[in-house]
Order: sequence, then structure tokens, then C-alpha cells
Amino acid sequence: MEFREGLAYNDVLLEPQYSDIKSRTEVDISSNLSGPYAHVNFRLPIVASPMDTITEEEMGVAMWQEGGLGVVHRYNTISRQLEIMNHIIVASGTNAAAAIGTSGDYLERASALFEMGVRILCVDVAHGHHILMKKALTELRATFGDSVHLMAGNIATLEGYNDLVDWGADSVRCNIGGGSICSTRVQTGHGVPGLQTIFDCARSDRNAPIIADGGIRNSGDIVKALAAGADFVMLGSLLAGTDESPGDTINTREGKYKSYRGMASKDAQIEWRGKTASLEGIATTVPCKGPVGDVLEELERGIRSGFSYTGARTLQELQSKARFIRQTASGQTESSTHILKS
Repeated sequence: MEFREGLAYNDVLLEPQYSDIKSRTEVDISSNLSGPYAHVNFRLPIVASPMDTITEEEMGVAMWQEGGLGVVHRYNTISRQLEIMNHIIVASGTNAAAAIGTSGDYLERASALFEMGVRILCVDVAHGHHILMKKALTELRATFGDSVHLMAGNIATLEGYNDLVDWGADSVRCNIGGGSICSTRVQTGHGVPGLQTIFDCARSDRNAPIIADGGIRNSGDIVKALAAGADFVMLGSLLAGTDESPGDTINTREGKYKSYRGMASKDAQIEWRGKTASLEGIATTVPCKGPVGDVLEELERGIRSGFSYTGARTLQELQSKARFIRQTASGQTESSTHILKS
């Protein structure tokens, strides 16, 4: 049996290079989707995850206002999802995305969303390299032609990426089991480290945008994902606890918190399915962070600085110039903020 090595975000650094960039304002970190949204320039290459504690009305509008994209979750009735999407569309025009599944009401849901003007559909399942994904993408493409952008995932391999593109996906969510509240790798023993997935999928001769989804903890990880070949990153935990994330604020002696849960957690499954299947996520609370705009502004500063350290003014330049170096365990410790003790 052959074993290959898989690199996570913390395993590598980008080598600083000569830069003639005098100000972060010279850096353009924008990115584009393909298909009917190829002409839309997203100022921030950031997508809010389709989770019920991340993206509903307020997050969808805020992401549009900040130059990114929010994907409204599918863990609700069709009528409730349409209500959320209508709110976002009224505020943003057509910059709205909604998640659907690969079974049950997915085609009915997709048709209702399309009828109200939604043109980005996210086919959202944990294991996307699957016969049900093939069937769903084929049916969706046959139904809507090229008038919708089909975002699909998740996958963890080059073969999975290629197949989803060949089946009709316009962009692909890459990574399985790497999220902060996802336990897929623990429960199933399956997965590929998140950054390795991006390296692998970026080798493809297909051109569908790569969305790095899961395992991203800070702006440095975002820069690494983009440099490795991603066009966008999808965020959950970094946006959890913001004012715009769904859910009530929980007041405690230690401070204010909000709920954050994986959609395969026990709590989420019981609420939306009435029963549990495989438990591949957890539910927790996170400290309140204030407006999502403040969080995104801080991330944007870090991303712009990251581009400038490579001497890159655009995403394309970053990907062509980037040089990765693997760091040892001691290097990882040194790279994190720390206090040296004698």
C-alpha cells in the first residue's frame, strides 16, 4: 500500500519576496465566478457558509454590501428559504445564492428559487463525489441550462473535482471534514488535509473556480488557500458570533455568546429531520464578535498584506509568484504568537 503526504494550512508558509507595492491599497484581491456570474466582480473572495447559524437574511445582505457572497442554508422549508432570499434580493439585486440538496425536494426548491430570480444554486452535501450529486447536477443543468451558476461540493480529491465539473458544476467546494465543528474525519476516518485538497484540485485542466471550504482559521490561511489555487474561501467559524449571524444572543457571566453548530450535529439533525443519522458535527457557542463588517475588514487587511509580501497586486499574480516552504513542528510554534520563557 502506498502512502502520500497531505499538507494542512499550518504545515506551510509562503516565502516573502521582493515587493514594489508601497501601499495595501494597490492590491486587488477580487475574484470572479464562472457561468452567468463570470462578469460579476466580487471585491472580497469570501463566501459565507450555508449553515443555519451563519447565513440567513442579515448575513446575506451584509456579505453583498462588503463585496462577498452569502449562501443561504437549505435547512428550512421552501417557503422560508424563499422569504429569506426575497429579502436579500430586494437589497442586493441578483447577488444572492441559495443551497439545495441532492434528494427529496431539491428540484422543486431549485425551481422555486429560480423563478424568484436566484441565479446561484449551491448543491450542498457532505460527500459530493457521489452518484446522487451526478444525478442532481445533470438534472439541474438540463432544467436550467446555462442560466444558473451551479456551485457544488464538497469533494476532497482531484478526481472528485474533475467529475463534478464534468457533471455540470460551475464552481466546486473543496475539502471534507476540515471545519472547526465538523467531525467527519474523526467519525469516518476519511478526508484529505484542506490545503492539500487545494493543491491537488489546482492541478486540474478544468477551469471551474475552486472554493476552499473548511479549516481556515485566520487571514494567513486565506492567503495560503488563494496562493495554492483557490479562487474563493468559504467561511463558517470566522463569521460565527457576529451580529448578522442567525440566533439569539446568550448572556452569561463570562460575556455574550451565540450558537454555532455543524449541520450534521445532533442538535441540527433533530431540529430539521426529527431524528439523527451519522453524527459528523458538534454544536457549541462562540463569543459575540460585533458587526461582520468589522471581521471582514480585519481579514481584508491581512489578505492585502499577504499579497504584498509576495509582491502580488492580483490573485493571478499571487498564484504565479507564490513559493511555499514546509515548516517543522518547531517552525509552527515559532510562527504562532508566543511568549519566550527562559
